Amino acid sequence: MTPGPSLERLMRRLAETPGEFLGEPRIGAVGTVATAALVGDLLRGAGIAIDRQMLARFEGDRPAERNRLMLVAVTVWLLADDWVGTPSRDGLLGLLDDTVGELAATGHAQAFVEDAERREELARTVLAALELLPEGEDARQAADRLSAVSATERQRLIRASREAEERARLVREALIRKAAEESADKYTRE
Repeated sequence: MTPGPSLERLMRRLAETPGEFLGEPRIGAVGTVATAALVGDLLRGAGIAIDRQMLARFEGDRPAERNRLMLVAVTVWLLADDWVGTPSRDGLLGLLDDTVGELAATGHAQAFVEDAERREELARTVLAALELLPEGEDARQAADRLSAVSATERQRLIRASREAEERARLVREALIRKAAEESADKYTRE
């Protein structure tokens, strides 16, 4: 990982996201923000060749995609700055498609602009996806802080905890059944 910009710079940029980037994403014939066009402009600006198929994943056709597309637009705003450099095509598309999709499932896009903790989460997530470190942090510090503010990490830990509890419950039930069977066998023999 290489050094990146200061976290404060990114959080300030997020806080200053223009209202146009938070507008209603175009889904079918409804909405004003053409998210695919924003992504296309960002990719062209980074010197990345684009095609129609690549941008299709940023065109909404279902209302359920609204929040994801809004967060993609906010992320494009964050990335449309001189600190970005020249990210790889796959890294940038993975960030905008997969990573932002996961983040969008944890809260409303507007929160990533208005709430300081969510701004930090988005800024740190973007830096990590681009393999950059926040200014003044080493890899361990950056990873620790990202896991501390990451709602997706919290959800993963909650899921893992629930799965572990379920496995423990199944083991307990199996032990109780086995003890009951052994007790019944012992009673039958006597």
